[in-house]
Amino acid sequence: MTATTSSSPDAVLFPDEKPLPILPAAEHYAGSEKLMLKSFAMQDELGPVFDVTCDCEDGAAAGTEKEHAHLVARVINSEHNHFGRAGTRIHDFQHPSFTDDIDILIGEAGDRLAYITLPKSPNYASALAAVEYIHKRTQAMGVQRTIPLHLMIESPTAVHDVWKIAALPGCEVIDFGLMDFVSSYQGAIPSTGMQSPMQFTHPLIVRAKGAIGTAAAAHGVIASHNVTRDVKNPATAGSDAKRAKEEFGFLRMWSIHPTQIVPIVEAMRPDAAEVADSAAILMLAQAADWGPVSYAEKLHDRASYRYNWQVLKRAKATGVAVPAAAEHAFFA
Repeated sequence: MTATTSSSPDAVLFPDEKPLPILPAAEHYAGSEKLMLKSFAMQDELGPVFDVTCDCEDGAAAGTEKEHAHLVARVINSEHNHFGRAGTRIHDFQHPSFTDDIDILIGEAGDRLAYITLPKSPNYASALAAVEYIHKRTQAMGVQRTIPLHLMIESPTAVHDVWKIAALPGCEVIDFGLMDFVSSYQGAIPSTGMQSPMQFTHPLIVRAKGAIGTAAAAHGVIASHNVTRDVKNPATAGSDAKRAKEEFGFLRMWSIHPTQIVPIVEAMRPDAAEVADSAAILMLAQAADWGPVSYAEKLHDRASYRYNWQVLKRAKATGVAVPAAAEHAFFA
């Protein structure tokens, strides 16, 4: 959590913008109670460098949707959720179980849900209706907080509307659903577009990822990258995460196998030397009341401070140690 004083970097460097939230760099999907509890155990071991997404959409067998939503609420409320970094993916707005998911999960776990992920919004109008319903039910059930929302972009129409979707109230993350996106082209994009290397080279996919990364940055939300289907080679997930971050501005990525979590987090981490430099620059800047300073024979001002501050925030989100003086000054 950033400092709340008037001299905090967010207040000084982003006075007229919404700064990016500090979120773990990986989100791990788990559909069954057994896998959810295993995920929490791994979270205890690694620390809160990844979120656990308890999945109602794909996790619930047909006909057991209500029972599964109650299960997810119970697990999120349990003693195993030590860090409070567990969210859920619900059924889409058009699905009959959408309203049950909302009423059960918010009614039973509204105070502990880290986020709600909304899949398959075909356009802005659908996303808006879903968001408005969630806010309405949250207030009706007396939950005294705004539950962060993660909205999935999985079709050409959703990509077209992504700037408006990213601006919806409560939106914290924009997720890219690559497999559904490719499928929506009905064969016009080959199936090899669902994986590397084509997912980073096909013009239509590149265009979609670029639009999502840009819209997310413009609205102060995190862009979260799609899954890596290759679960036998964890390094592939790390390689995909690195390209997603460096080429398209994604700062978070899905994991579908426990062995993918660490490679994703490591790929999303800033370099330790860059963290040290950013901390030193920001300490000088604070001492200069955020005026220009010189560091390593280079001029720095608020333009570079904004970048350096994001480096420190990403360090916190990915478990990279921040020098003690900067930790005390900016995160205490």
